[in-house]
Amino acid sequence: MLQIDLWKRLLIWTTVALGLVLALPNGFYTRVEGANDAKQAIELGANTPENQAAAGAWPTFLPSGLVNLGLDLRGGAHLLAEVQVEDVYASRLEALWPDVRDVLRPERATVGTIRLQPSGPMELRVRIGNADGMARALELVRGLARPVVTLTGAGATDLDVSSDGDEIVVTLSEAERVATDERTMQQSLEIIRRRIDEVGTREPTIQRQGSERILIQVPGIGSAAELKEIIGTTAQLTFQPVVGRGSNPNDPPGVGNEILPSLDEEGVFYTLEQAAVVTGEELVDAQPSFDQNGRPAVNFRFNPTGARKFGDYTADNIGSPFAIVLDDEVISAPVIQSHIPGGSGIITGNFTVEESTNLAVLLRAGALPAGLEFLEERTIGPELGQDSIDAGKVATVVAFAAVLVFMGLSYGLFGLFANTALIINIGLIFGLLSLIGATLTLPGIAGIVLTVGMAVDANVLIFERIREELRTAKGPARAIELGYEKALSAIIDANITTFITAVILFTMGSGPVRGFAITLGLGILTSVFTAIFVTRLLIVMWFERRRPKTIEV
Repeated sequence: MLQIDLWKRLLIWTTVALGLVLALPNGFYTRVEGANDAKQAIELGANTPENQAAAGAWPTFLPSGLVNLGLDLRGGAHLLAEVQVEDVYASRLEALWPDVRDVLRPERATVGTIRLQPSGPMELRVRIGNADGMARALELVRGLARPVVTLTGAGATDLDVSSDGDEIVVTLSEAERVATDERTMQQSLEIIRRRIDEVGTREPTIQRQGSERILIQVPGIGSAAELKEIIGTTAQLTFQPVVGRGSNPNDPPGVGNEILPSLDEEGVFYTLEQAAVVTGEELVDAQPSFDQNGRPAVNFRFNPTGARKFGDYTADNIGSPFAIVLDDEVISAPVIQSHIPGGSGIITGNFTVEESTNLAVLLRAGALPAGLEFLEERTIGPELGQDSIDAGKVATVVAFAAVLVFMGLSYGLFGLFANTALIINIGLIFGLLSLIGATLTLPGIAGIVLTVGMAVDANVLIFERIREELRTAKGPARAIELGYEKALSAIIDANITTFITAVILFTMGSGPVRGFAITLGLGILTSVFTAIFVTRLLIVMWFERRRPKTIEV
């Protein structure tokens, strides 16, 4: 007999009600979005009357999850950046000079004097006074090499050490360059993601393209220039010994040194040792604060390795100036008054509160390991996004109306049941998109339009099967029951193959392709649910009330 247990009916209607309630906030998008932003601002400390009023614009007992709008619907900024991995090679070799010097010093009797020579960006050159000690010098420097852990570089070391007359030439090995490239790209991706997440943007797309490029798309941001300000700052923090101070940037700094300008003192330039004692990579925390005079500053704390280096240097150089350098500018150059153990300190300067907060954010997120060159930048205005939304709405409404009319004319009352399920289906799609926090793009709207067309396929199969059963003189109840039973396998097969396609698109694709795959996949799930359960329940409820002797499909 044609019947559905009470618990199944309750479960079906509960699922439908839950999905529609989750989709409800999207019908009041602007109001809910404003309320969510106000609540977030209040949590961050901006508990103003305006934010309280905006937060109260949406009831707290209702869900507030929204379908995020993608770059093509909301407007925003698009950047394609190339990571300058060669910068990392040069920094790595510059930082190697103190280690080479320290390992050769105990052998001065054999190797003679040790002097850093002008070197290219891909090598480090060190001259020794006694060429006869070159074999011993090469042996000692090669001892600094470390194994490279890669899938293809088994047994390789990170340094290649050779001689050129009385000079030791140190370069990075091929295996180390490959590993460095991969490490630099992963660090850049993670740090860019952290910086963008810090400013509270919605659903950014940050992904690698090719070997050295990163695609960055952030919906809702004002311009590409604003996005570049967020991610373009390298925030390379170093602590370097001061060699001298002057006013002429063209003075020869000497081998192994560099001249950098002062951030606060106009016309003042510092000569510093290029090899940093401690770098920002060894920072574990940075927080905005105030110094003893009440001026904005930034407190910092090193990891154990950085704390040990920092403590040892301050203990050995009391009375000497020590430069704090951010992005090739000397923030301050205080004189070391005493040993600073514990690995914590404070960065002072002519900061505003906002500048100290932004600096702390950049340092906490980490320094970009290399510079970025922006190859492509685009700003998509919200007007263009609104045009896309309007066009998507028109396409969806036209497709929706055409399907409703077709089903009503083709299957009469049963077509109306299918149309009701189709309306519920659209609501469930938006409910699921809101629940998982998915991003809706223009191709995603195309996926919804396609789902509208596909959603009635299952009902068409069922209704045609019911027609065939009615022709065999079976009663209406038995015909409906057999129609659902015999059409089930075809429905499941067709939708599983389409769902597999959606999964492949999501796995292999990126950006808009993923947006299409998400709405298509979710649409398949909701379509099968509404066709097999919701439509059937509507028909059963109608049949139990009317008890017709014959039916027209």
